Amino acid sequence: MRTETNVIRRDLVVGASETGSTDQLLPTGSTLQKRYEVQDVLGVGGMSTVYLVRDHRFAHATKLCAMKEMAEHSNDPGTRRLHLSTFEREANILATLNHPAIPKIYDFFAEKQRHYLVMEYIDGKNLEDLLSETRAFIPQEQIIDWAIQICDVLIYLHSQQSYPIIFRDLKPANIMITRDQRLVLIDFGIARIFESGTRGTMIGTEGYSPPEQYRGVATPATDIYALGATLHHLITRRDPRQETPFTFHERPPRTINPAISTQLEAIVMKALAYDVEDRYTSAAEVKMTLLGLFQTGGLDADAAKRFGLGTHGFPTADEPAPAAVARPTQLVWKFACEEEVRSSPCVAMDLVLVGCYDHNVYALDAQDGSFRWKFPTDAGISSSPCTEQNMVFVGSEDGGLYALDIPTGRSLWHFRTAGAIRSSPRVIRNLVIVGSDDYHLYAVDVRWGRQSWKCRLWDRVRSSPFLDDDAAYVGCDDGLIYAVNLDGGSIRWRTRTQNRVVSSPTGADGLLFVGSTDYNIYALDVQNGWPVWRYRTKHYVTSSPAYHKGRVYVGSVDGRLYCLEAKSGRLLWSYEAEGQITSSPRVMGELVFFGGVDGYIYALRIEDGSLHWRYQADGPVPSSPFVTTNTVYVGSMDHHVYALKM
Repeated sequence: MRTETNVIRRDLVVGASETGSTDQLLPTGSTLQKRYEVQDVLGVGGMSTVYLVRDHRFAHATKLCAMKEMAEHSNDPGTRRLHLSTFEREANILATLNHPAIPKIYDFFAEKQRHYLVMEYIDGKNLEDLLSETRAFIPQEQIIDWAIQICDVLIYLHSQQSYPIIFRDLKPANIMITRDQRLVLIDFGIARIFESGTRGTMIGTEGYSPPEQYRGVATPATDIYALGATLHHLITRRDPRQETPFTFHERPPRTINPAISTQLEAIVMKALAYDVEDRYTSAAEVKMTLLGLFQTGGLDADAAKRFGLGTHGFPTADEPAPAAVARPTQLVWKFACEEEVRSSPCVAMDLVLVGCYDHNVYALDAQDGSFRWKFPTDAGISSSPCTEQNMVFVGSEDGGLYALDIPTGRSLWHFRTAGAIRSSPRVIRNLVIVGSDDYHLYAVDVRWGRQSWKCRLWDRVRSSPFLDDDAAYVGCDDGLIYAVNLDGGSIRWRTRTQNRVVSSPTGADGLLFVGSTDYNIYALDVQNGWPVWRYRTKHYVTSSPAYHKGRVYVGSVDGRLYCLEAKSGRLLWSYEAEGQITSSPRVMGELVFFGGVDGYIYALRIEDGSLHWRYQADGPVPSSPFVTTNTVYVGSMDHHVYALKM
């Protein structure tokens, strides 16, 4: 826990100043709502005070929150109503949002004529303080990484379904960086819902606010300008509040920091255009331009390597795999189901076992694909089966975990959860571990189907667990990766990404590898969850990594299969398919296999990523292959299960 309150002080307070009154501060140890115990004062401002509080509803854990108090000192009724309206607006805005870069709101209440907002406590420091702690220029690649993260959250805010939300006060002091290098926007006190044609009071920070904001107009372009001003400040270390407003054109970034590229300077200056129509049209366009910057040589080779990039672009997905002549492969057999096959097959006792959206688990002869048996559930099956001795375990979207006898398909037991099961079960120490849409990770006794324990997470668990002797590691739709103790189901550690995690982790050599829909592939220290490296792709990573001989293979929705060095995250090669890759790769011998949304099943040479063969199915292939010494088994949304000659 950080104790330097000066790091937090300016970050969490609406309109905070160091001159606010401290006459009526809540004493340490006092409790509100019979729940929130005051631990410390994080900041005092003219309109509000922020406390560090402990939430005693979590009796067996130390749950810390930030609690913002609005204490009204004005005697003017109109001013009091305005301040209260601003405070309530912040609560209402935060309550509607769900993004890893936006603090979560937990509670909103009034007590003793004061109003309180309880929200997520962000353990870190803001970028303004970070600037003040160093004299050197921040490396360009780090600034670009931050800029892309900021664009991601602005895209989220500006694309709200009812009305866009305009932040209106983007600046380094309102951007927190956590210990795991994640950015979080704070202080939504002046954010507003954008309604075309409306005007409002000019609120913002001089130097970062665009000309139209001084006229009471706020649109998504307002945040684009503030992003440009923020990047200018980070690049040059020149605080725009100390300069004449709207004079950025007089001090282009490279005149102060020549180490940055001309391309990055051009991006910043376009965002800072005086006229709205001369700026970028959206945060998404800014982000894509930042990504494209690398493709035009915006980073030198050394910087590219430090940032996990290649020599030709971000993130070397534009470097083609070495050319090779692909040979055809042979179809051994295919079996028609009644619906889509998204489940990934497994092979046991000479049977191919696979789930289907026609509600059935199928058992097919591995040699010729002939039907052996099927077992009906009450909903579709996207969960992939796993086996232990003569038993097969599979989840269904009816919320059930089923244990079946492999030779006969007879039901051995059935365990019910309160949500759909799209996670695939794993077995260790006579326990079946599986996640559910009911926000829990379950451990169920292999023999009797009785619950051993369950662990409450904070959103749907669609990732499949990776197991070692001590813990289960799993991703969650809350954006976190969890390590859960196998003895009792307590949480050992958790690490946040910037978006939901449906990719399933894999581990080797003390590292845990997993993808996230924040576009990144992560390597975490398996002991404490600390990020060792991350590699950024161009889209969601829902594919699950495969580890083989010091390399990590994983697909991305950007249509690339990536091969990374496991210890460093350095890109070794990438292969471009003709569509998204949500299938998880499998390695056998000198080949890596995966399916594509383009309908192809691919086999690549692991040495250089060249194409060995590919086979065209009649529909997308989200299923992950199961590979034996001579056959590849995989399902397709064309309703078929395929067996292909390796």
